[in-house]
Amino acid sequence: MDPFMPMGFNLMFGLFPIMFILVFGIILLTIFKSMKTYFHNNKQPIIPVETKVVAKRYNVSRHHNAGADMHTHSSSTFYYATFELTNGERMELAVPSNEFGMLVEGDSGTLTFQGTRYLGFNRK
Repeated sequence: MDPFMPMGFNLMFGLFPIMFILVFGIILLTIFKSMKTYFHNNKQPIIPVETKVVAKRYNVSRHHNAGADMHTHSSSTFYYATFELTNGERMELAVPSNEFGMLVEGDSGTLTFQGTRYLGFNRK
């Protein structure tokens, strides 16, 4: 052991590469999963189906960023709607924010989707 190198310094240099590889791996995994879903949806047919809106929900994700001289707060909101098909099957799809407010629970109409991708809803 080097007498001029504190014990914590050695530990930091040992953990830094491991943490870097772990964080980089998580980022790559997230990108890979997103691309896989994107390409899977593109291969699926565009399906219009008669449905009923049975539920709506949203998920707010808050972020706190602390810098050396500034603290910032931000949030992201994701919107989801659950549709019930005529055979009783239900599916939840992510819905764009500009269409979320136009959907009302109990509405019937034609849902158009491609894989897990929401394409639109036309109310009767």
